Amino acid sequence: MDQIIQDINGLVWSNALIILALGSGLYFSIRTRFVQIRLIGEMVRLLFIGKSSEKGVSSFQAFALAISGRVGTGNIAGVATAIAMGGPGALFWMWVIAFLGSASAYVEATLGQIYKQEMDGQYRGGPAYYILNGLKIKWFAYLFAGVTIISTALLLPGVQSNSIVAGLNLAFEVPTLTSASFLVLMLGFIIVGGVKRISSVAEIVVPFMAVGYILMSLIIIGVHFREIPEIFSLILSSAFGKEAAFGGILGTTIAWGVKRGIYSNEAGQGTAPHAAAAAEVAHPAQQGLVQSFSVYVDTLLVCTSTGLMILFTGQYNVLDPSGGFIIENLPGVDFGPEFTQLAIDSVIPGFGKSFVAIALTFFAFTTIMAYYYIAETNVTFLAQEKRSSAAIWALRVVILFAVFYGTIKSVSVAWDMGDIGVGLMAWLNFIAIILLRKPALMALKDYELLRNR
Repeated sequence: MDQIIQDINGLVWSNALIILALGSGLYFSIRTRFVQIRLIGEMVRLLFIGKSSEKGVSSFQAFALAISGRVGTGNIAGVATAIAMGGPGALFWMWVIAFLGSASAYVEATLGQIYKQEMDGQYRGGPAYYILNGLKIKWFAYLFAGVTIISTALLLPGVQSNSIVAGLNLAFEVPTLTSASFLVLMLGFIIVGGVKRISSVAEIVVPFMAVGYILMSLIIIGVHFREIPEIFSLILSSAFGKEAAFGGILGTTIAWGVKRGIYSNEAGQGTAPHAAAAAEVAHPAQQGLVQSFSVYVDTLLVCTSTGLMILFTGQYNVLDPSGGFIIENLPGVDFGPEFTQLAIDSVIPGFGKSFVAIALTFFAFTTIMAYYYIAETNVTFLAQEKRSSAAIWALRVVILFAVFYGTIKSVSVAWDMGDIGVGLMAWLNFIAIILLRKPALMALKDYELLRNR
């Protein structure tokens, strides 16, 4: 079964998806005249205007909800995996997919706003909604909704819960059953409260956890500040195969950088439009710009923090695809959060394990909350109002089971299943937003005309 899962993962994450992700981001960057650069000041301004209503959450709450889905174990274990599999240059390709992907994020989030609907007294939206109402392709919309429910309720939560339990066990020797049970109880309490409670929790937790983590990385970088030119030179030379040690794995470097970049920042994957559609805004493009900025927060700040901590301290291994290691600085250490823990320990002895465990718990827990909201939105889409209540309660049971089960399965299986979920959603959503690009591009033009009056 493990081999079957690996084979499916390899098929989903073929070079075709890598090319589609990079190509789509470049295309949307050109068509929006690089909105991710031109309007970055407007993105920040929009974060803090607008209020929630009975039907929708505020722009900042929607931003926090989207960030809670983006900032998860992929920002710690995922970055470490990218470095272990693709070398230091993988971090550069994570930056590339974040920069280009922020344009894709604008398009998908704006479409989420344009085609949102009021259901059960709340705004609902996402790829299934804009595929049905924009492209008018019912089977495609239902396919995306079904794939998204399977991905966010069954395949993806296990990656997060597995990381939480493993981190707490390693740092504090908390028994798996104890942390798993507490995790399920806390999640159950929050998700029963619906999107309002989820967004309220995310609004408080997300800024706190992100700022704390970035501050820790600045401490590590500050200690090693003399090495800044050397490390950035290593990243850039490795990214293009010019570093002798990594010249033979250039394709792997690009693939893992893009793969882990999309897993982390979710640009173009189709998850963020669900949060974007829940916002109460005056113009659809406003939330598109806010969600575009959230990609920067995830990758250029949080993921980069992890990558630099690991590289500055030299606490990493790089695997050779043909067997063995290209770099083996940590004999016997598995790639994953251990790289980050050891990086912090090398500067602040004895602090790394506990800090990363706590950070992972916050990051991963809020991501599971976001997964539930996304799954609930698609269940509502499929079930419609007359049957949505029973279907949503069934979903709650399923996702709580998936979270608990994820704590006891192997980490490699958990990651492979998560990658399959991300990849399937990305394939469908990239195709949808390419076909339905015009309304989002027109919304940007209209918003800029109104803004300049």
